Amino acid sequence: MLEYAPAARRAVCFEAAVAGGAPIIPALGERLAANQVTAIQGILNGTSNFILTAMAERGLSYADALAEAQRLGYAEADPTLDVDGSDAAHKLAVLAQIAFGVAAKPHEIERHGIDTLDDMDIRFADELGYTIKLLAEAWTDGPQVALHVAPVLLRHTNLLAQVRGAYNAILVLGDVVGETLYQGPGAGQMPTASSVVADLIDLAVGRAQRTFAAAQLWSKASKGFTVEPAERVRSRFYLRLLVADRPGVLADITRILADEQISISSVVQHESPEGGDGVSVPLVIVTHYAETGRFRAALARIDRLPVVAAPAVFYSMGD
Repeated sequence: MLEYAPAARRAVCFEAAVAGGAPIIPALGERLAANQVTAIQGILNGTSNFILTAMAERGLSYADALAEAQRLGYAEADPTLDVDGSDAAHKLAVLAQIAFGVAAKPHEIERHGIDTLDDMDIRFADELGYTIKLLAEAWTDGPQVALHVAPVLLRHTNLLAQVRGAYNAILVLGDVVGETLYQGPGAGQMPTASSVVADLIDLAVGRAQRTFAAAQLWSKASKGFTVEPAERVRSRFYLRLLVADRPGVLADITRILADEQISISSVVQHESPEGGDGVSVPLVIVTHYAETGRFRAALARIDRLPVVAAPAVFYSMGD
């Protein structure tokens, strides 16, 4: 529909489709027209952000935080699309098209949700000075754009780390203006209604027709960007393992990481309880930047070690 609208002299308005009360669609389509956007980093699902805030600040379990979100009307009876990252991936696909001209289908975007997040990782992240947020991210790497949706560790001082409750926020980096931030309520009927009425007003005064035609969204004309394969994306990683508490375990794991050219930034392992010989204990490793493909290759080998009691848990780290 969107590609055929200009030929039919029609406009399609969809501000309410992304970020609720945060005006990111007009910002990317109009206000930042003098810029080539180089990065987008956003909290695009208010339900997930409400759940993560409740877990981090009030110590609620995932199940209890989700139940509260449903009671308050932030989460649907079936919250799957919110908590597994699908909703944020759909919204990221829209933003990537506007900013980069990249026609990525939502199922092509690497995504992980918060539905498997363990509160243990929230506590370890806090100990390291980080907050976990479900982020939708797009950034340029030369002529390619990396896209992914996943829980990410952000330093406590990061602006997005401080976005609480059912709010959305999107940080946009432009080559001229620099860093801009857009924030607003992201879940609930009134923020959505506000965006819908704004579209109706734009249509009534003729503004939407002009800006939609000028934007050339979903046209065959490309801005020259393609999607970067997920395995080539570089990141720092948080890695949490459950391992046997005995000599040589850390050496075995670090040897595998070294084989894949992955350097370690820090290690956290709490003292095991008295008389805890043979029990499994959590081991947290923070890496320096590494290619995602090599990191996952290392994890496949680590998970096969007899001293590892459960599959590895890992998240990207944003700095």
